[in-house]
Amino acid sequence: MIVISCSHGKHLGKKIAQKAGAQYSELFLDKFPDNELRVRIQKDVKSKEVIFVQSFYGQINDLIVECILAAETTKELGAKKVKLVAPYFPYLRQDKRFNPGEAISQAIIGKLFGKYFDEIFVMDPHLHRTKSLNDVFSVKSQKLTANALIADYIKKKIKNPVIIGPDEESYKWAKHVADMIKVESRILKKKRYSSFHVEVRLNKKIDLGKRSVVIVDDIISTGYTIIETAKILRKLGAKKITCICVHGIFVNDCLEKLQREKIEVVACNTIPNKVSKIDVSGMFSIILRKQCP
Repeated sequence: MIVISCSHGKHLGKKIAQKAGAQYSELFLDKFPDNELRVRIQKDVKSKEVIFVQSFYGQINDLIVECILAAETTKELGAKKVKLVAPYFPYLRQDKRFNPGEAISQAIIGKLFGKYFDEIFVMDPHLHRTKSLNDVFSVKSQKLTANALIADYIKKKIKNPVIIGPDEESYKWAKHVADMIKVESRILKKKRYSSFHVEVRLNKKIDLGKRSVVIVDDIISTGYTIIETAKILRKLGAKKITCICVHGIFVNDCLEKLQREKIEVVACNTIPNKVSKIDVSGMFSIILRKQCP
């Protein structure tokens, strides 16, 4: 088994290879003067299982093309199987045609990757109406979750926590994490009476002033939801607020805004950033070791 880091997989690829007991290499990547990508496989891959590691943040479209060029080249060079480890996978939001003429990008990108990879592993995919990765990809796929890692971090670092889901969609992460460490969880619920009257409350009463409040969500991008959630929680008595997410996209000055609101932020390292303190490499390596003992 060979683990190959693509351009946005270097922060995890080497760790995954070491923990899985696999060979390691990096994908050679360059650009022609017109910005076309040039990739090169730097290891002998004939008759071997090859695992590419790529996290799709930043220049997503370039990263997709890079993966496709690398995967097809690896097959041409005789690899037995070509798999993808995607700590963060893109184009999962648009799962239906909301407006006439819109592309259903989830289905299109899913079909595209199924042509080039034999198996795909994704950490906490951002699925809405789609229930499973098997409905996205035509090839074997597996969802991994960072819930246990987040739960372990809270258990070790935060005293007397109560876990908060900022909305119904995020509550599945919050509740699962809370159940793992046997602490209470709550969800913020909105009831709209009119365009000018919206009531926001916790689904059950609790004295937040006596607890360490931990907001758990899968993705933070603009930070707006977390900031608004923190304001509501402070009105309900919260003193110290920590926010933990799986995927820290943090566009523009998101992190600075959260820090100005005195919200401590922690993320997993599916996307590298200043607050990515929870390492997911071990979870991927365990799966790979089971498949290639």
